[in-house]
Amino acid sequence: MTQPAPAIAPRHLAAGGISSIWLFAFGYFACYVPYTALTKALSKGLLGGEAIAGATLLPLTTAVCAVVMLAFLALTGWWRFASRHQVGPLSIPGPTRWTLLSGLCTAVILTTTTLAYTFDGVSIVFVMLLMRGGVLTIAPLVDWGTGRRPKWYAWVGLGLCFAALVVAFSDSAGYDITLPCLVDIALYLSAYFVRLRFMSKLAKSADPNVTKRYFAEEQLVATPASLAALAAIALLGEGAFAAEVRTGFTAIGQSPMLGQVLLVGLLSQGVGIFGTLIFLDKSDNTFAVPVNRCSSILAGVVASFVLTWWLSAPLPGNAQLVGAAMVVSAIAVLSLGPRLGRRGG
Repeated sequence: MTQPAPAIAPRHLAAGGISSIWLFAFGYFACYVPYTALTKALSKGLLGGEAIAGATLLPLTTAVCAVVMLAFLALTGWWRFASRHQVGPLSIPGPTRWTLLSGLCTAVILTTTTLAYTFDGVSIVFVMLLMRGGVLTIAPLVDWGTGRRPKWYAWVGLGLCFAALVVAFSDSAGYDITLPCLVDIALYLSAYFVRLRFMSKLAKSADPNVTKRYFAEEQLVATPASLAALAAIALLGEGAFAAEVRTGFTAIGQSPMLGQVLLVGLLSQGVGIFGTLIFLDKSDNTFAVPVNRCSSILAGVVASFVLTWWLSAPLPGNAQLVGAAMVVSAIAVLSLGPRLGRRGG
């Protein structure tokens, strides 16, 4: 039997206002830069050891994500906002049907994001632009489907982000996309579409308790589901991918790069926490999604420069850098637009 979460006096989430969404965007950026740089470096063997396949990274990094998620919910006390399920004499926190589905989508996003930075022939900046651009396309569709009417500055920011993608695609370097990479991106975008729909209907609220409840219930599902799926693949799967996943469970603990792999998992969950809080902001998706995407695209550019400075990796192309500059313009519009709107009002 499922019971609603107990009424708890509101402890305001920072996610309730425009200023706080930018604080979450900074946290997202600060975690994403080392996360993308380390993931790429490990998968290419740039740190001095052997290259570690993307699928081999997943089991341990996902396990670390689960531990960090549980620690976050415990330290913040947000687990108390989750719905309660009666199991014999015990009342335990858990998801509803809809947050269960949203958590499963988050598990897909978590896995496909890490894999996206490990494919050969595709630069960090390009794959980020491709995946982020897809989510930008989804944002207004979700808003229209849920009856929201985005503000003018959200549309301008969205347009600048799309323009950045067009400019980036004019560069032919780093675009040798394989079928596995395309499948990874398709799964990523499909999961985001479903997740944003659920968030818009159930979680974008002025009541901080509603937001905390959704966050806690979704997070209680996401990383455990991802880890369970990887375990099933390792036990039952066949082929190269399953073999790499098995290696991640059985052999990566002896890798000289173990500390870096653990750090990737820690940073990955930091990205997940801050990114989710941005999406859960009560503003329209056409505003919140560009804020999130701008942060990650800039992080990808910075990560590319870090790899160049640190490990002599190739620089991103000029077109990709111009696209990143347009993303900076989008950030300016999105940050100043609400203030101009209030003055006009």
